[in-house]
Amino acid sequence: MKFTKMHGCGNDYVYVNCMGKMIEDPAKVSKFVSDRHFGVGSDGLILICPSTQADFRMAMYNADGSEGEMCGNGIRCVAKYVYDYGLTDKTSISVETKGGMKYLDLTVEEGKVRMVKVNMGSPILNPAQIPILSEKEQFIDEPVEVDGVVYRMTGVSMGNPHVVIFVDDTSSLDLEKIGPSFENHKLFPKRINTEFVQVLNDHEINMRVWERGSGETLACGTGTCASAVACVLNGKTKEHLTVHLLGGDLEIFYDRANDTVWMTGPASVVYDGELSEESMEMIK
Repeated sequence: MKFTKMHGCGNDYVYVNCMGKMIEDPAKVSKFVSDRHFGVGSDGLILICPSTQADFRMAMYNADGSEGEMCGNGIRCVAKYVYDYGLTDKTSISVETKGGMKYLDLTVEEGKVRMVKVNMGSPILNPAQIPILSEKEQFIDEPVEVDGVVYRMTGVSMGNPHVVIFVDDTSSLDLEKIGPSFENHKLFPKRINTEFVQVLNDHEINMRVWERGSGETLACGTGTCASAVACVLNGKTKEHLTVHLLGGDLEIFYDRANDTVWMTGPASVVYDGELSEESMEMIK
């Protein structure tokens, strides 16, 4: 199995071109390649597939083998892959995901994609659609007890579920300890991605994320968008935001008038590789 290791702001995935042939049991493959000791090492697996509705279809799997609906950093890397590896010559493309159709604009320099701007669509704020077990019309600044501590949470779906929590200092958080309790809380029937946000000023925030199925990652594109939406809804910031992540910065614009979120950021190739026959036997 040939693959390409890529990352967006340190959120790294193994990418496989499935335009000609789908791989068998991608959930099991994702668990193997994600292992940072015995596999390739990644936050999951992303497959680039044909689509009857868009230019391409993206299928993404978390490190634990569970399938996710969307990945903001991952979809930017998909855009870079399909252009840099000659699957398209278009600089505006559509990508089908389980979280809906996404539209991407590619910035090309010297024949390579350097930046990608993604129309992430409209945020979903209805708890039943996120999903969060709540009868409220929106889940904004709601108190929730986790491990004996009450946190105020704002729920947003960007095609996948998020809750955003504002904290005084993101650097002091022990996410390895507290993250699983948020992910598996009884309020979240499909588990949850949790963003911890420190507001620096009205156009700049720090963010750390605990992703369901993967743990803490260096960046989360959909989580960054959800955080920007939560910041605006809670009156914390303006609509244009620079989000500082452990792996780099993303630019987010929540166009509230048109209810659309735009994400702009880099995508990078680390290397191309091929799993050995021995590794493929281990997966089976």
